[in-house]
Amino acid sequence: MNVVKANDFKIMPRSMVCEDSNLRGDITISTGCIIHPSSTIIAESGPIILGENCIVEEYATVRYRIPENHPAYAEIAEGGVAKPLVIGPDNVFEVGCTVEALSIGDRNVFECKSYVSADVTIGSGCVIGAGCRLVGKQTLADKTVIYGGQCLQREVIEKQKSQMIQLDYLRKILPNYHHLRKVNYDPRKPRPQI
Repeated sequence: MNVVKANDFKIMPRSMVCEDSNLRGDITISTGCIIHPSSTIIAESGPIILGENCIVEEYATVRYRIPENHPAYAEIAEGGVAKPLVIGPDNVFEVGCTVEALSIGDRNVFECKSYVSADVTIGSGCVIGAGCRLVGKQTLADKTVIYGGQCLQREVIEKQKSQMIQLDYLRKILPNYHHLRKVNYDPRKPRPQI
């Protein structure tokens, strides 16, 4: 049932998507996002909408795949349509992480080599530490930090810092060393009515 649909990319203005990235399925990349080379975004079960100012680094994988044992899979198997995976703004997917969560809030950081399965619901302002693996049904409350070899959990008092300095730096550097995909969608441009 999990079949990748035809590729349909919407790249909004001020986004930078390297040509060497691997994009498959119906993907909307919102304003200000940075998609590094060798990163992977796969929309298998339905469309992915990446929120504003997200960063997907090298070898990071964001996959929307509803597992067969998940309640949402039954709806799709009966001929229903999967709702899109809406990823909140200001998320950072660091080098080598794999994220399959079906719900992702805003201002989260998925550190290097972390893994998040489809059964996990991610709130806002969370940090999944380097090398941490989250599997099994669980919901991370807002401002949760997962860290260490045993994936210990704690709550953070302060809000996640903005990634604007990193975004500005990447906007200056990436075009010097990589070919970029062209912006192909402008939300302000009038569309034909059906």
